[in-house]
Amino acid sequence: MSPWLDAVALGKVRVIGVGSKNPVKLAAARAVIGRVAPGARVEPVSVASTVRDQPFGDEETIRGALARARGAREAVVGEFGIGIEGGVVDADGSMRTCAWAAVLDVTGREGVGGSLAMPLPEAVAQLIRDGVELGEAMDRLTGEHNTKQRQGAVGILTAGLVDRQAAYEVILSYALARFLTPELW
Repeated sequence: MSPWLDAVALGKVRVIGVGSKNPVKLAAARAVIGRVAPGARVEPVSVASTVRDQPFGDEETIRGALARARGAREAVVGEFGIGIEGGVVDADGSMRTCAWAAVLDVTGREGVGGSLAMPLPEAVAQLIRDGVELGEAMDRLTGEHNTKQRQGAVGILTAGLVDRQAAYEVILSYALARFLTPELW
């Protein structure tokens, strides 16, 4: 079976829940879904991530993305749910970002994809270690407000070279891989 046939079948999906009302996460989901399921209605819903506000480590961040995907799919009674969760990894004396996307279908099949591993300045890392969430730490560093719903740490620290939405689109595309090419899984 051709992967393109599965992409066409994915195009028949009607409702997809996104486990966040964050405009950047929602825009990323709509951009990717628009390419593979153009007729689908993408519905944002506020759902619990079941992890800390600032997840630490890839494992906790993945759990948050999966919980958001599950909660979103159930809330909208859709064929799919999408969860995107950002976190940090503190290892070897330095801290980096991580981000994970999860896609869950009505049968419980899951796809997970992630990356966005970018080093953080020590001043930001120390704020996070002291209990401040990354978005708030970036706000304090820059004097801006609510950067996590706009350019985020990635946009600020790369001086706009990497767009947060585009970064989320890539990890969501990774999470969709098993749905786009199921014959390979």
